[in-house]
Amino acid sequence: MPRNIQLLVIDPQNDFCDLPAAWQPVDALTGQHTTPALPVPGAHADMQRLAQFIRQQGSLLDGITVTLDSHQRFDIAHPGFWQSGVGADVAPFTPITAAQVRAGDFTPRDSAALPRTLQYLDALETQGRYTLMVWPVHCELGSWGHGVHADVLAACGEWQLQRQRAVRNVFKGTNPWTEHYSAIEAEVPDAADDSTALNTALLRQLGQADVLLIAGEASSHCVRSTTEHIVQHLPRLLPLWQASSIVLLADGMSPVGGFEAQHQAFLDGMRAAGAQLSTTSQISL
Repeated sequence: MPRNIQLLVIDPQNDFCDLPAAWQPVDALTGQHTTPALPVPGAHADMQRLAQFIRQQGSLLDGITVTLDSHQRFDIAHPGFWQSGVGADVAPFTPITAAQVRAGDFTPRDSAALPRTLQYLDALETQGRYTLMVWPVHCELGSWGHGVHADVLAACGEWQLQRQRAVRNVFKGTNPWTEHYSAIEAEVPDAADDSTALNTALLRQLGQADVLLIAGEASSHCVRSTTEHIVQHLPRLLPLWQASSIVLLADGMSPVGGFEAQHQAFLDGMRAAGAQLSTTSQISL
């Protein structure tokens, strides 16, 4: 009986890749190289290995899903949303808690946004998964940084012609009022925005796979959050589904610098849940 083998590639985007200068375009406005906004150490090599895997094993892949982190410059997790208590800029990689906002250490630049911001931070912290992080502006819609790593994009294009089917793209992060690490649902869903709600259509599609291969960036955040949500929510939709169908391609993902412990905790947790770990060169389909 033929097996359904699917590949889920999470956020394989230029802004997350530590691309060498030769891979960086020249900005027509400044004449300078456009550098990735949030490069993950090792991500460029990850994506090259993943592209090679797609070319070598593409005939066996029944589906490819690519998620795309997709933000506006105005975003609760971007610097331009925030100011310090004395009106100074807030640097990227600054964590912000509800207690700090109530104490006046940080505040939204738009004072009218304070109630909604506090409501969000309270809800986020109640879950205990993440503290809000102010990230560099990244994966801005329409930008080069939002685009897919060139080698992965080319390999996916070749696969589409080989298999005569389209890659499925899943956009996440367009709502500026909630973080959206996971492709399955936002950290705090917005009742007025269906794009932040549990993506049951995507879950059901991934749940059809006998083998669900997962790779992408970054293993400490978006790969971790998406995979954890799959393991959490899929059994409720498909009671016979088991996490043993998941294979994490460990050489096709890397953590954000400084979050190596979260990366290891993710791998250990998924192994304990029944998922398998392999590499693009070792996996046998």
